[in-house]
Parts: sequence; C-alpha cells; structure tokens
Amino acid sequence: MRIAGRAATVFVVDVRIGVTQAPREISLEVDDADRDDLKSRVEAALSGATDVLWITDKRGRDVGVPAAKIAYVEVGSAEGERRIGFGG
Repeated sequence: MRIAGRAATVFVVDVRIGVTQAPREISLEVDDADRDDLKSRVEAALSGATDVLWITDKRGRDVGVPAAKIAYVEVGSAEGERRIGFGG
C-alpha cells in the first residue's frame, strides 16, 4: 500500500510474529523506514537483552510480545514491491 503525502510516499511492510502456544500469529503493518530498527529489536529480544518485544504499528498501536514466547518473525517486503496474480 502506498500512502501518498505532500512531501513523500511511505511504504508499508507486513510483519508476522508466531507465538508459541497460540493458535494464530500476530500480523502488523509497519513503515518500511522502520525495518532495520525492527530487526535489531527482534534480535535483542531473541538474544535475551530484553524481556518484551514492543512494536508500534502504522496506526500508532503498541504491541508487546514476551521474548520467550516468540516462535518466529517474518518481515515482508514493502507493499509497493508485491506482485499480484500468476507468473513470475
């Protein structure tokens, strides 16, 4: 999704977090500009440097996930880069 503003275009990235002993994954959308910071915070949580992984989504909501319960984290590509339909 592209959000057009007066000054710049912002790309949104899908983030999915699998939580152990939970039937569904957590799905969020974050700004593409925050991708590297998010990866650093995930690595810190998985290494034990922090107990809770906090993520702020594109709407400003804060989501906290206990680091010990994180099964996997998938950071997608910017929505402007997605291909729709069949084929390569």
